[in-house]
Amino acid sequence: MMIRRAGRDEVPAVLALLDGATEWLVARGQTEQWGTAPHSTSPRRVAQITGFADDGLWVGETDGRLVGALAVGAAMEYVPPATEPELYIRLLVTERASAGQNVGGVLLDHARELARDAGVSVMRVDCFAGGDGALVRYYESQGFTRDVAFAVPRVNEPDWLGQVLVQRL
Repeated sequence: MMIRRAGRDEVPAVLALLDGATEWLVARGQTEQWGTAPHSTSPRRVAQITGFADDGLWVGETDGRLVGALAVGAAMEYVPPATEPELYIRLLVTERASAGQNVGGVLLDHARELARDAGVSVMRVDCFAGGDGALVRYYESQGFTRDVAFAVPRVNEPDWLGQVLVQRL
C-alpha cells in the first residue's frame, strides 16, 4: 500500500469510504456510531473532511484504488485536552472490501512515523465506545490503552459514547 498526503480533491473519495463504512454498520443494525445518512450528504461532515485535507489528511492506495484514510491534527473539541505534546488521530477509515488486509494498521504505523518526525512521544485517538466495544478493542490491539471515557450530548437522541485512547511511542 502506498501512503500519500491528500488534498481537497480527495475529499469526495474519503467521504465515499465513510459512506461505505456507514452502509456496512447499518447493514449489521449498528446505527449508534454514525447514524444511517451518508456522510457525503452532510454539509457539516463535508466541511470537516475538507478541513482535515487542509490540516493533515493522508490516504492509502492499492493498485490505484483508495483503500483508507488517516487525518491527524488538533484534538477534537469534545475530548479533554492533552497534558503534553501529542499527535492526535482525527480520522481513521478503511474500505470494507479491504477488511483483513491491515490497512488500518499500516495507516497507524504512518501516524507513528509522523509523531516521531514531529518529536512527540504520545498519540491519542478517540472512537465510538458503544455497541459491543469492538472499535475500542481494535485500537487496543494496535497498542493503544484506554484513557478517558466521555459522552457527547445529542438532540433527541441518546448521548454518543466515546473513548479516548493513548499510545506512548
